[in-house]
Amino acid sequence: MCGIIGYIGDRKASEVLINGLSHLEYRGYDSAGIALRYNDKFEIYKAQGKLINLINVIKPHQDVCLASNIGIGHIRWATHGLPTEINAHPHTCNCKSLVLVHNGIIENYQELKEELLKKGSKFLSQTDTEVAAHLIAYEYDKTKDLHLAMQNAVKKIKGAFAFCAMHKNEKDKIVIAKRNAPLVIGVGEGENFVASDIPAIIEYTKKAIYLADNQTGIVTKDSIKIYDEEGNLINNKIEHLPFEAIAISKMGYKHFMLKEIHEQGDVVRNILSSKLEGAKHQVVFDEFKLSSEKIKKITRIQIIACGTSLHAGMVGKYIIEELARIPVDVEASSEYIYRNTIADENTLVIGISQSGETADTITAIKQAKEKGSHIVIITNRADSTMARLADSLLPVSAGIEVSVAATKSYMAQLISLYLLAFYLTEQKGIVEYDSIIQNLKQELIELPNKIEMLLENTENIKNIAKKYSSYKDFIFIARGINYPSALEGALKLKEISYINATGYGAGELKHGPIAMLDENMPVLAILNTGIVYDKVLSNCEEARARQAKLIGVTNYIAQKDKDLFDDLVLIPQISDLMSPALNIVVLQLLAYYIAEYLGKDVDQPRNLAKSVTVE
Repeated sequence: MCGIIGYIGDRKASEVLINGLSHLEYRGYDSAGIALRYNDKFEIYKAQGKLINLINVIKPHQDVCLASNIGIGHIRWATHGLPTEINAHPHTCNCKSLVLVHNGIIENYQELKEELLKKGSKFLSQTDTEVAAHLIAYEYDKTKDLHLAMQNAVKKIKGAFAFCAMHKNEKDKIVIAKRNAPLVIGVGEGENFVASDIPAIIEYTKKAIYLADNQTGIVTKDSIKIYDEEGNLINNKIEHLPFEAIAISKMGYKHFMLKEIHEQGDVVRNILSSKLEGAKHQVVFDEFKLSSEKIKKITRIQIIACGTSLHAGMVGKYIIEELARIPVDVEASSEYIYRNTIADENTLVIGISQSGETADTITAIKQAKEKGSHIVIITNRADSTMARLADSLLPVSAGIEVSVAATKSYMAQLISLYLLAFYLTEQKGIVEYDSIIQNLKQELIELPNKIEMLLENTENIKNIAKKYSSYKDFIFIARGINYPSALEGALKLKEISYINATGYGAGELKHGPIAMLDENMPVLAILNTGIVYDKVLSNCEEARARQAKLIGVTNYIAQKDKDLFDDLVLIPQISDLMSPALNIVVLQLLAYYIAEYLGKDVDQPRNLAKSVTVE
């Protein structure tokens, strides 16, 4: 959520800023703006809505755009104040001498605002960010040094921030600060960049410096200086960025979401290539830093995540408990952080996040670390804040995921959790599960081909999507290991089509939700051969008796039961334990095609953000 870009060098700053912001659109936003230094003052351009609106605002000002080589830009996801032009960033102070962009939330902004009002500050917006702009300007009036003013100001601020500021009296520098919000410096030759995420700068440089919490910095075209919170100059290492610019190309697909769904076979292959040599080989997890002896002492596992990652964690609970025989609790990070959780040195805590910057999960992980638990992080971003908190880091290596709705990263999380379950079981020496795990490993190896079989035959799913695209409500049901699949399928449909979809454990249908069933309420049932197949089939009968439209997603259906369903999607044969990895592809495609038929903004659904960096 929100995106920052800053540039100083010899290029046209406006082009770098707009291009960088376009590669941050996946983060979710509702307004945009840039500030350019021009003739010793700042020209600020803002627009409500999508980036194209900002581009249209800028077009008449080509004299400024051609001349300016330094600037900062921002896309905003509203937290304080409506998504209006006046609330858009950059923000400034009374005398317009300072401009500032900000990601995060300032928790004590009301208290600071009251103090600044007494000192003569006049506020135009409803944002917490404008408070920071006035505060830094006030400190500058005392110090006449922008970096020192930034250092003094952030000591008074509570909450999360990534700041990027310029002052008219210091024409050749950008000053930055970070706490609990991502910020990276792109290192160039005769130019440097600042961004909230690397897609914004990957086109220009493959080298970056990651700021740690409470660090500040001064960025010029030829130098980068970073300071700790005491003001000491420090040496942060330059790292090589692991992505290519082509990773943020649609490669001929209509939407990034469809491209990323189609990449899932290769994502699975990529993970297995370094972790699993064959079905008869043990899982290799060099990144896992607990010995076999310590693994045997684990008494419980806690999985902490949000949204889609939470659903992956729920699948992980089933498979870990089934094989490794360790009790697993799965909890939303936002709930975990506000209660006195029970964890100790014998608790393995697994944090899952696509971005590795999910604020609630970061807070939860820090709390667990304080209790002595070993922290395992499963993330798509090995360069993220969560990755740096890990005792054991399991990068899923799905590549940059641009669409806000997570697809291939969910698949990568699932596969990582399956492998982790196998690994824990093997390290514990539970030999009675050897043959079961060997069969599951073989299914994992065959999974990419089965995913691609589904993706090559989508006409049935497209037709079902068109048929049900006009419905306003949807229910997804499943049992056992596919209950999380029902939740994730409903979430995907909600996220991108805005249809009111809800997932339930199928056995819970008669405990309330059945009251909603009639001919206007489609029910999608996931039923794979296994222990709960007959039970889910019975729940489908209950729905049918209430005249609900019924869609089945299954790897088997008896001839006598086919007439029960209005529509069926058959997936390739797969065991019940492994079936979530195939079922979810069907649900992703169904959500995608419904949203496409409805003409929705598939990759950037309203109100959502890819990286949720506020609690």
